[in-house]
Amino acid sequence: MYMRTLMMALLLGSGVVQAAESAYPTRPIRFICPYAPGGAADIFTRTIGQKLTDALGQSVVVDNRAGANGGIGTEIVARAPADGYTLLMGNAGPMTVNPNLYLKLGYDTVKDFAPITQGTSYMYVLVVPPAAPVKSLPDFIKLLQSKPGQMTYGSTGIGGGNHLSGELFGLMTNTKSIHVPYTGSSLALAALLGGQISYMFDTVITAVPQIRSGKLRAIGVTGGKRASSLPDVPTLNELGLKGFQLTQWQAVVAPAGTPRPVIERLNREVVKALKMPDVIDRLATQGGNDLVGNTPEEFAQVIKDDLALYAKIIRAAGIKPQ
Repeated sequence: MYMRTLMMALLLGSGVVQAAESAYPTRPIRFICPYAPGGAADIFTRTIGQKLTDALGQSVVVDNRAGANGGIGTEIVARAPADGYTLLMGNAGPMTVNPNLYLKLGYDTVKDFAPITQGTSYMYVLVVPPAAPVKSLPDFIKLLQSKPGQMTYGSTGIGGGNHLSGELFGLMTNTKSIHVPYTGSSLALAALLGGQISYMFDTVITAVPQIRSGKLRAIGVTGGKRASSLPDVPTLNELGLKGFQLTQWQAVVAPAGTPRPVIERLNREVVKALKMPDVIDRLATQGGNDLVGNTPEEFAQVIKDDLALYAKIIRAAGIKPQ
């Protein structure tokens, strides 16, 4: 009699949990973007947030928490209740670069987060001013080799994707340039256009208008395939730097321990949103991204692979963790 009662209680309890999870969400969801409003990360967050609002029937409120290379907003989500009502616009920088750059972080990327899906993958393009005496990758490498330690390249800061692209490029071509960090992409781009720096690995979305107008010359892109918005620009791998591939991503992430049915529901809705024409237009056509939409397990493997990749680049480049 006791065992029957216990089993009935467990079954009833399980039914209550399942009913609660199937009713998710019952209140607004906070979607934290760890960067300032107006940038590519904010655009992704708001675009996906609106689609989740439409699909879930509850408001998804974007909360911008910028600072510490995305670390402030990322830590907030790591410490949030694992109930599905706080989500993170996950980014490669704070989640896979920062753990290799900073000795003390307020979160553990693998232990503190539940991957939902990778939303986008974006690459960088190596650009030089049109007055530069180079028209090809071999020309550019020869120029760098003829002026060791004299050429400069800009980035959005230490550990940014364009900085690490520059470091990987130097390692693979046996060249040495001076890294000049700026506090944002627009400042670094302005310095390149103004002749204060020699070259840059810029995001495709910001470089395309300058390339098309003739203000910059594209040498190659850092992805495993050509950028859809720059189909005539080959990858660096195609040009002879075999194995050169560096892309970053935007994603949707929850705190570790979030119930699996909630993760699956969010995964399903975000993946569906990434196939919608208006989302493709905003994030891919206009944004220069490749849209992904994978499973939580596939995305977890991307995170692990990137943690290892950036550890290798940072160590080989001699960048000291801070």
